[in-house]
Amino acid sequence: MDNPIQAQTSALYFPPLTGSTWATTTPASLGWCQTPLDSLLAFAGRKGSKSLLILKDGRLVVEQYYGSYTADSAWYWASAGKSLTATLVGLARQDGILSLTDSTSRYLGRWTSATRAQQRQIQLLHQLTMTTGLDETPPAPCDNESTTPSCLRYLAPPATRWAYHTGAYRTLQDVLVQASGAAAIIQYTNQRLGNRIGMTGLWANDVFYSKARSMARFGLFILARGAWNGTQIMTDTAYFRRMTTPSQTLNRSYGYLWWLNGQSSYRLPQSQINFPGPLIPAAPADLIAALGKNDQKIYVVPSLGLVVVRQGQSAGPRTLAASSFDNELWTKIMAVFCRPTATAAAAEAAGYSAFPNPATETLSLRQPTQTAAAVRLLDALGREVRRQPVAGMEASVSVAALAPGLYTAQWMDTAGRVLMSRKVARQ
Repeated sequence: MDNPIQAQTSALYFPPLTGSTWATTTPASLGWCQTPLDSLLAFAGRKGSKSLLILKDGRLVVEQYYGSYTADSAWYWASAGKSLTATLVGLARQDGILSLTDSTSRYLGRWTSATRAQQRQIQLLHQLTMTTGLDETPPAPCDNESTTPSCLRYLAPPATRWAYHTGAYRTLQDVLVQASGAAAIIQYTNQRLGNRIGMTGLWANDVFYSKARSMARFGLFILARGAWNGTQIMTDTAYFRRMTTPSQTLNRSYGYLWWLNGQSSYRLPQSQINFPGPLIPAAPADLIAALGKNDQKIYVVPSLGLVVVRQGQSAGPRTLAASSFDNELWTKIMAVFCRPTATAAAAEAAGYSAFPNPATETLSLRQPTQTAAAVRLLDALGREVRRQPVAGMEASVSVAALAPGLYTAQWMDTAGRVLMSRKVARQ
């Protein structure tokens, strides 16, 4: 039986490990519309971006730099580096040099100001899920990013509260160094991952810095579910799955140091409030993201084969209840997919049409003759999310409650056979 991961990633392009060669695809060849693409690029520029890269199936479609920033410039990932750390922890677990249920004190000794009994209860898993129970708002001169033991103060038992705590997370890098015997975290990063996917950069004060293309390489590695050009680097598929799905019930939009879209609720940093709905309503439901301070972004969307990278200054203030820049950006990105694909064009030539596409409230599905007895919509994973009978030449399907993203519309005969399929988008 074929390896399902290899089958999924066989169509992806991977750039060479060294040099500047990176295959490109034109927006026009993908059916993307130039006017909304121009609007997207201008919007990113107005919002303080230094770079905006979009990969489709690994190939560069957009590579835009702003001001004096170039492809050879480097910038910090900020907390987007947390997702890189989570990936490195997974590789260390795969190699058998640590276990997620290990107490952090096994590697670091006395690393908090909690009692020894309290500290022993904190596991690596709790650091990956932001559930250590340590106080994320310690009094001055400490802050959320402090890593000195006196600043890592016990507040509650592990796994009983979710709180975005950078200081507690950062010690995972020390754990990786201790567990691996590496001289420094950059040595472990390069040997275990960077050299194998052509990602270059450096860690400085626990923050990773790199060029935009290195961020894109990491995103492509995640899109390929831990593979690179036919080689499965992360073979621990169970860890990868847990890393990119809800890791606990307190904040369903958080995996192992990855942000997850399409969940029923989310909680933001510096908040103990759960907000209803997905993290980024305008984005596809299967989007996962590495997000950092001042809007450093690596978005990965498996259903669309997309990796999107954004580096730059802050795009503006974050509102309490939503990440407004993420939603504005994805509204612009989704608007780019406005022309029918070759498959859609063939369907329309046969008399099957879907409009408007993208749709926001209602999708109309038209057939050339009264042949189809029913229509249905499938999500990106092939799951049926809508089905209804057809009485005439046209059916109206409500999509208002569906998450943004790509779907497959199908017309079926009385025996349930598919007469025609085409891709549609919910915006």
